[in-house]
Amino acid sequence: MGLLGFLVVVLLSVNFVHGFPRNNHAHHGYLGSWINAHATFYGGGDASGTMGGACGYGNLYSQGYGVNTAALSTALFDNGLSCGACYELRCVNDPQWCLPGSIVVTATNFCPPGGWCDPPNHHFDLSQPIFQHIAQYRAGIVPVIYRRVRCRRSGGIRFTINGHSYFNLVLITNVGGAGDVHSVSIKGSRTRWQPMSRNWGQNWQSNSYLNGQSLSFLVTTSNGHSVISSNVAPAGWSFGQTYTGGQFGV
Repeated sequence: MGLLGFLVVVLLSVNFVHGFPRNNHAHHGYLGSWINAHATFYGGGDASGTMGGACGYGNLYSQGYGVNTAALSTALFDNGLSCGACYELRCVNDPQWCLPGSIVVTATNFCPPGGWCDPPNHHFDLSQPIFQHIAQYRAGIVPVIYRRVRCRRSGGIRFTINGHSYFNLVLITNVGGAGDVHSVSIKGSRTRWQPMSRNWGQNWQSNSYLNGQSLSFLVTTSNGHSVISSNVAPAGWSFGQTYTGGQFGV
Protein backbone atom coordinates (compact mmCIF):
# COMPACT_ATOMS: atom_id res chain seq x y z
CA MET A 1 0.00 0.00 0.00
CA GLY A 2 1.36 3.42 -0.94
CA LEU A 3 1.80 6.19 1.57
CA LEU A 4 -1.28 8.04 0.28
CA GLY A 5 -3.46 4.94 0.65
CA PHE A 6 -2.15 4.37 4.15
CA LEU A 7 -3.03 7.94 5.17
CA VAL A 8 -6.55 7.55 3.76
CA VAL A 9 -7.09 4.40 5.83
CA VAL A 10 -5.76 6.11 8.97
CA LEU A 11 -8.02 9.13 8.44
CA LEU A 12 -11.05 6.91 7.91
CA SER A 13 -10.31 4.93 11.05
CA VAL A 14 -9.95 8.11 13.08
CA ASN A 15 -13.17 9.64 11.81
CA PHE A 16 -15.49 6.66 12.17
CA VAL A 17 -16.61 4.62 15.17
CA HIS A 18 -18.30 1.33 14.32
CA GLY A 19 -19.11 2.71 10.87
CA PHE A 20 -20.68 5.95 12.13
CA PRO A 21 -18.93 9.24 11.34
CA ARG A 22 -17.47 11.36 14.08
CA ASN A 23 -18.18 15.06 14.14
CA ASN A 24 -14.89 16.72 14.94
CA HIS A 25 -16.51 20.16 14.94
CA ALA A 26 -18.98 19.35 17.70
CA HIS A 27 -19.98 22.36 19.80
CA HIS A 28 -20.32 21.59 23.48
CA GLY A 29 -21.30 17.98 22.72
CA TYR A 30 -24.08 18.70 20.20
CA LEU A 31 -23.89 15.92 17.62
CA GLY A 32 -20.53 15.07 19.11
CA SER A 33 -18.32 12.08 18.53
CA TRP A 34 -19.81 8.64 19.04
CA ILE A 35 -18.51 7.14 22.29
CA ASN A 36 -18.57 3.50 23.37
CA ALA A 37 -20.75 2.49 26.32
CA HIS A 38 -23.17 -0.21 27.47
CA ALA A 39 -26.90 -0.17 28.19
CA THR A 40 -29.24 -2.12 30.44
CA PHE A 41 -32.84 -1.47 31.49
CA TYR A 42 -34.98 -1.08 34.61
CA GLY A 43 -38.39 0.07 35.74
CA GLY A 44 -40.65 -2.64 34.29
CA GLY A 45 -42.62 -2.86 31.08
CA ASP A 46 -44.62 0.29 31.86
CA ALA A 47 -41.54 2.18 33.11
CA SER A 48 -43.33 2.86 36.43
CA GLY A 49 -40.12 2.03 38.29
CA THR A 50 -38.32 4.93 36.61
CA MET A 51 -40.53 7.61 38.20
CA GLY A 52 -38.96 9.96 40.73
CA GLY A 53 -35.20 9.61 40.54
CA ALA A 54 -32.11 11.58 41.44
CA CYS A 55 -32.90 14.52 39.15
CA GLY A 56 -36.07 15.33 41.06
CA TYR A 57 -38.40 15.29 38.06
CA GLY A 58 -41.07 13.22 39.80
CA ASN A 59 -43.68 11.80 37.42
CA LEU A 60 -41.84 11.54 34.11
CA TYR A 61 -45.08 11.17 32.19
CA SER A 62 -46.64 14.39 33.45
CA GLN A 63 -43.32 16.21 33.05
CA GLY A 64 -43.24 15.26 29.37
CA TYR A 65 -40.25 12.94 29.40
CA GLY A 66 -42.28 9.76 29.02
CA VAL A 67 -40.30 6.53 28.67
CA ASN A 68 -37.42 8.08 26.72
CA THR A 69 -35.29 8.27 29.83
CA ALA A 70 -32.04 6.96 31.27
CA ALA A 71 -30.21 6.67 34.56
CA LEU A 72 -26.55 7.60 34.07
CA SER A 73 -23.48 6.03 35.62
CA THR A 74 -21.20 8.10 37.86
CA ALA A 75 -18.89 8.95 34.96
CA LEU A 76 -21.77 10.60 33.07
CA PHE A 77 -24.03 11.91 35.85
CA ASP A 78 -21.64 14.66 37.00
CA ASN A 79 -23.22 14.85 40.45
CA GLY A 80 -26.57 15.78 38.89
CA LEU A 81 -25.39 18.49 36.51
CA SER A 82 -26.15 16.17 33.57
CA CYS A 83 -29.83 15.99 34.52
CA GLY A 84 -31.90 17.03 31.51
CA ALA A 85 -29.19 16.36 28.92
CA CYS A 86 -30.18 14.38 25.81
CA TYR A 87 -28.30 11.47 24.28
CA GLU A 88 -28.68 9.50 21.08
CA LEU A 89 -27.88 5.78 21.41
CA ARG A 90 -27.39 2.93 18.95
CA CYS A 91 -26.89 -0.73 19.74
CA VAL A 92 -23.72 -2.05 18.07
CA ASN A 93 -21.53 -5.13 17.68
CA ASP A 94 -24.10 -7.64 18.89
CA PRO A 95 -26.12 -8.85 15.88
CA GLN A 96 -27.86 -11.49 17.99
CA TRP A 97 -29.58 -8.88 20.14
CA CYS A 98 -29.23 -5.44 18.51
CA LEU A 99 -32.09 -3.85 16.60
CA PRO A 100 -31.60 -1.22 13.87
CA GLY A 101 -32.07 2.47 14.43
CA SER A 102 -31.35 4.84 17.31
CA ILE A 103 -33.14 6.37 20.28
CA VAL A 104 -32.90 9.75 22.02
CA VAL A 105 -33.21 9.76 25.81
CA THR A 106 -33.12 12.35 28.57
CA ALA A 107 -30.99 11.89 31.69
CA THR A 108 -33.49 11.71 34.56
CA ASN A 109 -31.82 9.50 37.16
CA PHE A 110 -28.55 8.21 38.61
CA CYS A 111 -27.33 4.63 38.28
CA PRO A 112 -25.33 4.06 41.49
CA PRO A 113 -22.00 2.26 41.53
CA GLY A 114 -22.24 -1.49 41.49
CA GLY A 115 -21.47 -3.67 38.49
CA TRP A 116 -21.87 -1.92 35.15
CA CYS A 117 -22.35 1.52 36.67
CA ASP A 118 -19.02 1.50 38.52
CA PRO A 119 -16.61 4.30 37.59
CA PRO A 120 -15.14 4.83 35.07
CA ASN A 121 -17.76 2.98 32.98
CA HIS A 122 -19.99 4.95 30.65
CA HIS A 123 -23.32 3.25 31.17
CA PHE A 124 -27.00 3.95 30.47
CA ASP A 125 -29.69 2.20 32.49
CA LEU A 126 -32.66 2.79 30.18
CA SER A 127 -36.36 2.45 30.82
CA GLN A 128 -37.41 -1.00 29.62
CA PRO A 129 -39.74 0.25 26.84
CA ILE A 130 -37.07 2.44 25.23
CA PHE A 131 -34.37 -0.25 25.61
CA GLN A 132 -36.56 -2.56 23.54
CA HIS A 133 -36.40 -0.06 20.65
CA ILE A 134 -32.68 -0.81 20.17
CA ALA A 135 -32.29 -4.35 21.55
CA GLN A 136 -34.24 -7.45 22.40
CA TYR A 137 -35.47 -7.85 25.96
CA ARG A 138 -33.59 -11.11 26.52
CA ALA A 139 -30.25 -9.41 25.85
CA GLY A 140 -30.18 -7.84 29.31
CA ILE A 141 -27.14 -5.74 28.46
CA VAL A 142 -25.80 -4.59 25.08
CA PRO A 143 -22.89 -2.55 23.79
CA VAL A 144 -23.93 0.86 22.48
CA ILE A 145 -22.47 4.02 21.08
CA TYR A 146 -23.81 7.39 22.18
CA ARG A 147 -23.46 11.11 21.57
CA ARG A 148 -24.91 14.28 23.04
CA VAL A 149 -27.69 15.85 20.97
CA ARG A 150 -29.94 18.88 21.31
CA CYS A 151 -33.06 18.44 23.40
CA ARG A 152 -36.28 19.24 21.56
CA ARG A 153 -39.07 20.22 23.92
CA SER A 154 -42.68 21.22 23.45
CA GLY A 155 -43.58 24.50 25.15
CA GLY A 156 -41.46 26.58 27.47
CA ILE A 157 -39.20 25.88 30.42
CA ARG A 158 -41.27 24.99 33.49
CA PHE A 159 -40.63 26.31 36.98
CA THR A 160 -42.30 24.48 39.87
CA ILE A 161 -42.02 26.51 43.07
CA ASN A 162 -41.87 24.48 46.26
CA GLY A 163 -40.67 25.17 49.79
CA HIS A 164 -41.84 28.05 51.98
CA SER A 165 -41.06 31.67 52.77
CA TYR A 166 -37.29 32.29 52.87
CA PHE A 167 -36.75 28.87 51.24
CA ASN A 168 -37.86 28.88 47.62
CA LEU A 169 -37.05 25.51 46.02
CA VAL A 170 -37.62 25.66 42.27
CA LEU A 171 -37.67 22.52 40.13
CA ILE A 172 -36.71 23.34 36.54
CA THR A 173 -37.96 21.00 33.83
CA ASN A 174 -38.65 20.79 30.09
CA VAL A 175 -35.41 22.55 29.14
CA GLY A 176 -34.54 22.53 25.43
CA GLY A 177 -31.18 23.04 23.75
CA ALA A 178 -28.39 21.59 25.86
CA GLY A 179 -31.01 20.55 28.42
CA ASP A 180 -28.69 20.44 31.43
CA VAL A 181 -29.06 23.54 33.59
CA HIS A 182 -25.78 24.68 35.15
CA SER A 183 -26.79 27.99 36.74
CA VAL A 184 -29.98 29.88 37.64
CA SER A 185 -30.68 33.39 38.88
CA ILE A 186 -33.97 34.71 40.23
CA LYS A 187 -35.37 38.23 40.39
CA GLY A 188 -38.37 39.48 42.26
CA SER A 189 -40.20 42.58 41.05
CA ARG A 190 -38.67 44.43 44.02
CA THR A 191 -35.22 42.82 44.02
CA ARG A 192 -32.14 42.60 41.86
CA TRP A 193 -30.97 39.41 40.15
CA GLN A 194 -29.76 36.88 42.72
CA PRO A 195 -27.94 33.62 41.99
CA MET A 196 -29.67 30.45 43.11
CA SER A 197 -27.79 27.43 44.48
CA ARG A 198 -28.43 23.91 43.29
CA ASN A 199 -29.94 21.87 46.11
CA TRP A 200 -30.14 18.49 44.37
CA GLY A 201 -30.86 17.22 40.87
CA GLN A 202 -32.47 20.15 39.08
CA ASN A 203 -33.93 21.72 42.23
CA TRP A 204 -32.56 25.23 42.73
CA GLN A 205 -33.00 27.25 45.90
CA SER A 206 -33.16 30.88 47.02
CA ASN A 207 -33.32 31.92 50.66
CA SER A 208 -34.74 35.38 49.91
CA TYR A 209 -38.23 36.50 50.87
CA LEU A 210 -39.99 36.79 47.51
CA ASN A 211 -43.63 36.41 48.49
CA GLY A 212 -45.98 38.86 46.77
CA GLN A 213 -43.52 39.66 43.98
CA SER A 214 -43.63 38.58 40.35
CA LEU A 215 -40.66 36.33 39.62
CA SER A 216 -38.24 36.21 36.70
CA PHE A 217 -35.62 33.52 36.03
CA LEU A 218 -32.32 33.48 34.15
CA VAL A 219 -31.45 29.90 33.15
CA THR A 220 -28.02 28.99 31.75
CA THR A 221 -27.14 25.56 30.34
CA SER A 222 -23.79 23.79 30.01
CA ASN A 223 -23.04 25.36 26.62
CA GLY A 224 -23.21 28.86 28.08
CA HIS A 225 -26.54 29.75 26.43
CA SER A 226 -29.08 31.61 28.57
CA VAL A 227 -32.81 32.34 28.51
CA ILE A 228 -34.58 34.97 30.60
CA SER A 229 -38.18 34.26 31.55
CA SER A 230 -39.48 37.63 32.71
CA ASN A 231 -42.31 37.81 35.26
CA VAL A 232 -43.09 34.15 34.60
CA ALA A 233 -44.74 33.83 38.01
CA PRO A 234 -47.25 36.60 38.79
CA ALA A 235 -47.20 38.50 42.08
CA GLY A 236 -49.88 36.17 43.41
CA TRP A 237 -47.86 33.00 42.81
CA SER A 238 -48.15 30.21 45.35
CA PHE A 239 -46.04 27.28 46.46
CA GLY A 240 -46.72 24.01 44.67
CA GLN A 241 -47.61 25.71 41.40
CA THR A 242 -45.84 25.42 38.03
CA TYR A 243 -45.22 28.37 35.72
CA THR A 244 -44.05 28.25 32.09
CA GLY A 245 -41.40 30.59 30.69
CA GLY A 246 -39.27 30.99 27.59
CA GLN A 247 -37.35 28.27 25.77
CA PHE A 248 -33.99 27.71 24.10
CA GLY A 249 -34.04 27.83 20.32
CA VAL A 250 -33.75 24.59 18.35
